[in-house]
Amino acid sequence: MDKKNSVFIGVSIDGYIADRNGGLEWLDMIPNTENSDMGYFEFMSEIDALVMGRTTFETVCSFDVAWPYEKPVFVLSSTMHEIPESHKGKAFLVKGSLQDILRQIHEQGFHRIYIDGGTTIQNFLKADLIDEIVISTIPVMLGGGAPLFSDLPQHMEFELVKTRTYLDQINQAHYKRKRT
Repeated sequence: MDKKNSVFIGVSIDGYIADRNGGLEWLDMIPNTENSDMGYFEFMSEIDALVMGRTTFETVCSFDVAWPYEKPVFVLSSTMHEIPESHKGKAFLVKGSLQDILRQIHEQGFHRIYIDGGTTIQNFLKADLIDEIVISTIPVMLGGGAPLFSDLPQHMEFELVKTRTYLDQINQAHYKRKRT
């Protein structure tokens, strides 16, 4: 089976994925009377499992909704010692190098991985372990916060696969990593 690490994320025009206080309310600033999922369910149908950092995991746990994932979630953390009792069996703590973690996940039969969370995405990019990125740009400038991207050790090329516009305001671009 082909292995693929994918990102699906919303970003402000100035490149942030959360505001200065970690807030995400701005992601819903465009009225969504159509209840469009903006391609999320199609994307998730092609995913076997998720990998996210502790901060993203804690943010998702803080939402006043039921656990939103039906697929296993692997949480990267050097400070967390165990998954809270409320999420055991849904989320699994993993430690080690990204290559070791991916090997552990692949050995469990999960090959198409959704990579989520700012630092986690940045670290996977630095290790050249991202195969595709779907970025939905929300028409707002936050002026600061958690950036999607950071410095990379090398130049990386991606190919634009497709673009879509949702709610007449949100541009979504789907890129695939070009490998030589």
